[in-house]
Amino acid sequence: MKAKNLHFRTLKESPNEAEVPSHNLMIRSGMIRKLSSGIYIYMPLGLKVLKNIEGIIREEMDKIGGHEVVTPLVQPADLWKITNRWESMGQELLRFKDRNNRDFVLQPTSEEVFVEIARSEIKSWKQLPKIFYQIQTKFRDERRPRFGLLRAREFVMKDAYSFDTDTSKAEETYNLVFSSYRNILRKLELEFKPVIADTGEIGGSKSHEFHVLADTGEDELVFNPKSDFAMNIELAAVTQEKEKREKPSQSMSEIRTPNLMTCEEVAKFLAVPIMSIVKSLVIVVGGNTNEDQTNFYLILIRGDHRLNEVKLTKLFKGATWRFATKNEINNQLESVAGFVGPVSINSRVRLIADLSVINMSDFIVGANILDKHLGGINWGRDLREPDIVADVRFIKDGEFSAEAGGRVMIKRGIEVGHTFFLGSKYSKAFDASYLDSAGVKQYFEMGCYGIGLSRLAGAIIEQHHDTKGIIWPKNVAPFTLVICPIDFEKNADVKSISEQLYRELKRRDIRLLLDDRGERTGRMFIDWELVGIPFRLTFSPRLLTEKKVEIFIRSSDEKFKINIGNMVEEILKIIKN
Repeated sequence: MKAKNLHFRTLKESPNEAEVPSHNLMIRSGMIRKLSSGIYIYMPLGLKVLKNIEGIIREEMDKIGGHEVVTPLVQPADLWKITNRWESMGQELLRFKDRNNRDFVLQPTSEEVFVEIARSEIKSWKQLPKIFYQIQTKFRDERRPRFGLLRAREFVMKDAYSFDTDTSKAEETYNLVFSSYRNILRKLELEFKPVIADTGEIGGSKSHEFHVLADTGEDELVFNPKSDFAMNIELAAVTQEKEKREKPSQSMSEIRTPNLMTCEEVAKFLAVPIMSIVKSLVIVVGGNTNEDQTNFYLILIRGDHRLNEVKLTKLFKGATWRFATKNEINNQLESVAGFVGPVSINSRVRLIADLSVINMSDFIVGANILDKHLGGINWGRDLREPDIVADVRFIKDGEFSAEAGGRVMIKRGIEVGHTFFLGSKYSKAFDASYLDSAGVKQYFEMGCYGIGLSRLAGAIIEQHHDTKGIIWPKNVAPFTLVICPIDFEKNADVKSISEQLYRELKRRDIRLLLDDRGERTGRMFIDWELVGIPFRLTFSPRLLTEKKVEIFIRSSDEKFKINIGNMVEEILKIIKN
């Protein structure tokens, strides 16, 4: 393509709303344009990138026997009511009515529709296994869309659904797709981690998230750099540090701590390690009552640790819970927000001690009195033993984990893919079955798998960019090579050889752009470095007198000259290297 025929517009200034590099660079390079909050137009350059990613994903899915279909973006609510996700999906599921007052949704995922496909199309075990997939627009009404394509409301996703005869076969298919996702991310030249994950709203018994490592990622990942172990931090179990409780060496004492309500402030004021402080968090479990104290729990966690809300929810087996209000703390617990502690707390308030707290001695807690803490606190002597001892905190970087088999590292990641082993959850809900070899009705064993195309585009930029712009991997870039002729309109030789090379490389199926705009050299270079084209070839009157052309490699910032006589072969060799 020639640049004059390409619609694109680059911007010098960063958009005000851009919080991460990918959002900033995709707008500045003309890849996307914002239409509404979390909703973007894919401009020609951005669409080329998306199509290249799509091609890689489609190739890998076809390799494992996937059958591509496309389901409607608009789906009848009746399907979603069968699985109760009409209610459980909450406000992210965009619901609306048609002119006949019938309920519909904009699909955020498509388990229901694909189970309906299997129910109507697959009757016999001889038709199994099956993997159906689609590459299609999805919509989730995100409460706070941000980071451009990394958390958009409308996005492009490849979702797939597998149907098998039994659990072992379904596991084989799950592993097949898992390996396919690895191959996709490797082809996209991404540093990534597959991590054990929570099954969440979709459900099932097994789940993995695929995360691209990036400082701007919203998720924290725990992994052992010496093994394949990796998991979402919300699920990482913690090993009990102290196996034995030491005997008290201090007496309980009241300490004045004026206006000091955080563990950090108290530790600094008292010049003690923050690990010697225990913070108290008050929650209300079940319903919205603020009168029955049996619904109140006091969670005790070491001052340097963070409460893990996912673990806490699992502890209560999915029961609803919330943090107590200041009024509830003041009126029901007869305490003071910011100075809550377990000593002399009402016996109807149950105590939950984190593993890191249960064997502590001589620790500091809130005194339930304004501007007061208590020091030298010990279990049994100063406060009752806890009702529940559990792992309810996040693991820390460098901490030993028996689960990981060593000390762990924590890095941030961008979730770009998710795999779920569903079992028969959805097939039973739909009564979706087949006849086995004995003619007996059996329910499908299922898996579902998603990988975000538009999010991948953003994630690639988060790993591949510099101060000048995007650095696309060559199999993703909108063009592999751009020819930048200096004095294109003024020098006949430059124009002639540029167009000659352009025609020759097009015959070799190189994704190629000729900048025939007649722009200044600096403007051309700035534009294409911002856009991130992997290779740039420069012709100029001076270079032609040397019988040379200059090639620039975007990923390494290398420049070198090659002879015009064998430039086609040299260019092809460099591009394919």
